[in-house]
Amino acid sequence: MVTKEECFKQLRDVIDAVLSTVDDNGNPQSRIIDIMHIEDDKIYFLTGRGKHVYSEIINHPKVSYLSLKDNKSIRISGEAHKLDDQKYWIDLIFENNPFMNNVYPGNARYILEPFCIEDYEMEFFDLTQKPIFRQSFKFGDVEITVKGFEITDDCIACGTCQASCPQQIPVFVEDKFEIPQEHCLHCGLCYENCPNSAIVKRE
Repeated sequence: MVTKEECFKQLRDVIDAVLSTVDDNGNPQSRIIDIMHIEDDKIYFLTGRGKHVYSEIINHPKVSYLSLKDNKSIRISGEAHKLDDQKYWIDLIFENNPFMNNVYPGNARYILEPFCIEDYEMEFFDLTQKPIFRQSFKFGDVEITVKGFEITDDCIACGTCQASCPQQIPVFVEDKFEIPQEHCLHCGLCYENCPNSAIVKRE
């Protein structure tokens, strides 16, 4: 089990993260943009008005953030929106991230615009454990995306799913196997190898 506070701490400890957007041609674009501030479960970052990423977010506000530390990743998926009261947010973020003064000294900082992600899904994924561990959180007006696989009542309890799973996580409960979702890799080996087609993708 991991808490949202622990996830936020990692995001601020690492700061550097990959922000992915979509350009006007539908092509994915990724770059390093620091997570500059977290307040009331909201994620804040800055970018310059002249940059492609600025217009990409304005035109296509759905974004994804990915942070990685010691094989523990945190992925944020949601919508970013530009904030009003630009000077207040720029000054606050520069106060909390003084290294930014070396990049944008003086009034040069006001070429930047503050953005906030407040409606989003956050997934923590830990590869250092065995079995692996994942946990999702939702913030604001979003739903957690259902992923992975589940075993239906067509299960004949042969154990093929457990034997083929890289983490051996399917467990026998009463008269059938079940997949602990917090430990599932989502790789699909159980799905491909089930002799009775009793495993389906979660929708």
